[in-house]
Amino acid sequence: MEVYELFIEEDSEFSGVEAISIVEEPAIEEDFIALKAHKVEMAEVNAEKRILMGPALIPNKKIYRRNGDNEEYYIFFSESTVKKASELFLSRGNQNNSTLEHEYQLKGMSVVESWIVEDEKQDKSALYNLNMPKGTWMVSVKVNNEEVWEEFVKTGKVKGFSIEGYFSDNAGGPKEQVEETLCKDCLEELQAEYALLEAVAALEEVELESYGGYPESASNNAKLGIKRNKELGNKCATQVGKVRAQQLARKEKFTVPTLKRIYSYLRRAEEYYDPAKPEACGTISYLLWGGKSMKNWVESKLKGLDEIDG
Repeated sequence: MEVYELFIEEDSEFSGVEAISIVEEPAIEEDFIALKAHKVEMAEVNAEKRILMGPALIPNKKIYRRNGDNEEYYIFFSESTVKKASELFLSRGNQNNSTLEHEYQLKGMSVVESWIVEDEKQDKSALYNLNMPKGTWMVSVKVNNEEVWEEFVKTGKVKGFSIEGYFSDNAGGPKEQVEETLCKDCLEELQAEYALLEAVAALEEVELESYGGYPESASNNAKLGIKRNKELGNKCATQVGKVRAQQLARKEKFTVPTLKRIYSYLRRAEEYYDPAKPEACGTISYLLWGGKSMKNWVESKLKGLDEIDG
């Protein structure tokens, strides 16, 4: 399979890591650890710190991908790109941006430590047997969200970190959206997504304002995508895309962060859409996210909210 290097566009404010997600299956195949307080001198306190430590990006590690046309390949990040990504993440103030399985915006989670491994044996991560290679971007995340800690971390439903962001490839292709769709288990039946939606419904409660009212055609596009994907054995799209289609079919409302993700995806996936190829995965995936009518509506909505230039 082909191997592509991803890198950050220096002149783009969108290129880089936007958020860190806690996931069940980390694409980089490394789990985080949940730290507990150690006894210090005479102290006998052993209360939970509720801090998760683990790698966000490992340099030169090949990561499996499958694109909208069902083509398989690998991506990797150089040591310099990993370092640049970590710096931009902090300088842009993204420390509090976190999600669950790249799908649900979370509150009460913050990156409290961020560093690059410089010495594999002397690094702090080695004390916890993580043994990361030189150049790895490590993070410690404080979890002040009671439900996330009790329902997902302590139960082992989430095991590691995965980044969210946009990068360019070394072949001059379109920007690559990196999220937990890097895993190989992206072809599950839609029933699996329903369980996830129910489990985290309470987490999306609403201090964040949600918006609906998108065109009927966007919802119909999602339904058509679901129908065509089902006819092909649900082989197209990722878990996130399948869930998104169900939300659109039910005409659910979306928060601004989710609208931004929808717009970013549709803007980049548009080139893979070909109505002359109704069974192509690129076409089906684009429909699952609402297609052209959803892209136009989201763009207009975000401009009205002053969330994007225009």
